[in-house]
Amino acid sequence: MKRHAGAVLSSIKIDKSAEKKISIQLYMALRDLLLTGALMPGDRLPATRTLAQEIGVSRTTVIDAIDRLISEGLLEARVGAGTFVSEALQARLEPKPLPSTSDVIKAVPRISHAAKHAIPDFAVRKRLPHKSQAFVTALPALDAFPMAQWSKLSARHWRKDRDNITGYGEPFGYTPLREAIARQLNASRGIKCAPEQIFVTNGAQRAFSLIGGTLVNPGESVWFENPGAIGARNAFIAIGAQPVPVPVDKEGLCVEDGLAKAPYFRLAFVTPSHQQPLGHVMSLSRRLALLKAASEADAMIVEDDYDGEFYYGDQPPPTLKSIDTHDRVIYVGTFSKSLFPALRLGFLLAPEGLVESFERIFLTWLSGVPTVTQAMVAEFMDEGMFATHIRTMRQLYKHRHDTLMSAAADLAGDIDLQPTSSGFHAVGLINDRLDENKLVAETATRGITTAPLARYALSDLSQRGLVLGFGSASPDDIRKGIQTLKDVLPACKIG
Repeated sequence: MKRHAGAVLSSIKIDKSAEKKISIQLYMALRDLLLTGALMPGDRLPATRTLAQEIGVSRTTVIDAIDRLISEGLLEARVGAGTFVSEALQARLEPKPLPSTSDVIKAVPRISHAAKHAIPDFAVRKRLPHKSQAFVTALPALDAFPMAQWSKLSARHWRKDRDNITGYGEPFGYTPLREAIARQLNASRGIKCAPEQIFVTNGAQRAFSLIGGTLVNPGESVWFENPGAIGARNAFIAIGAQPVPVPVDKEGLCVEDGLAKAPYFRLAFVTPSHQQPLGHVMSLSRRLALLKAASEADAMIVEDDYDGEFYYGDQPPPTLKSIDTHDRVIYVGTFSKSLFPALRLGFLLAPEGLVESFERIFLTWLSGVPTVTQAMVAEFMDEGMFATHIRTMRQLYKHRHDTLMSAAADLAGDIDLQPTSSGFHAVGLINDRLDENKLVAETATRGITTAPLARYALSDLSQRGLVLGFGSASPDDIRKGIQTLKDVLPACKIG
């Protein structure tokens, strides 16, 4: 618009009751914009008639002010093109020196107690790279996403009714998407639910924040797997929850340890289908024990099923929600792993007893997920493209997992890679002779991203190791990454 009609000069205010002539007021206002850099050399001014209408003065007044600025060399008229800020003005726009910091009194704004104290130092850690390479975690195989199909969906939906795709949208989520998610959960995850229980969110972490803000008062105890999911943990800590680190073994969350530390917990956060990051599947006995503990404490459980679709073992790992007979589990899912992270699309499945509460909360704010995005995902699911993509990705991730396990055999004794049956990361446990942090630093200098197991910990761990993502890395990249790990081992010995 600026290129065709000139800059919008809404900041110019004319006081018709003032003693100073209107033409002088306009001239000085335009001159100030030119000399302060608000209008830059080469910028086009609006037509005199347009500017006169926008600021409520006569066209003759505008012409007088502009003619004066042209005579001063601040503006230049180009026949047939319009009036532009003079290129010669560039020399006048010398940058002003900043005042000395000793001469400035800087205000220190007061921040909330939650912002200052709720998130401890261990929760704020350097962000790892998120690009397709070995061994970036939490990133799917973006190279295998069916972008051609997605592009066709996008073009089709952007041509649809504008009120629907560009408006505020439905507060609980786009109805066809909620229906598609409910069908998908029933068919693939064994969860029977109604679309009315599904609430679409701007990513899974937003769902965690909403759950925490709804159910947890500041200072109340929330069980977290240790090690466990960083983003979810930070979301709950940010609302003032008291984190309780509960150890994890091969059967999943150690419920007895949780009860010993905080028997009257308000919430428990778990990843039972594929523990993040260790990869264990929670046993049936632990699931039943957790449900029993939650019932006795009148607590709720948040189940994060972040990559449950991508199993490649004999049977899919069951969800905790599928055996929840007392409506204690709030199930959270995401499309960041099944499709791609930039969608920022997640959802929560509320127990029937909490549907009304979440409806009231969702009615007070508007979902950050554009309706057109939700509509595209809904159609992607309804037309069978989602199911096809999931099947393709299962085979791809199995191949990349097997490539990783085969290549990592050369590291045995130093780094023992633990096999997994789902998802796209694995954990390599390291022996006592290796420095975990040095391994991470040395591989980073060679373009390989590894995450230490300690990064996922709320409290000290007895185990040490590396979390290796293989979803976004090609087989060649995986093999090269393992070779890099092998190469740096001698430099990472302790002592």
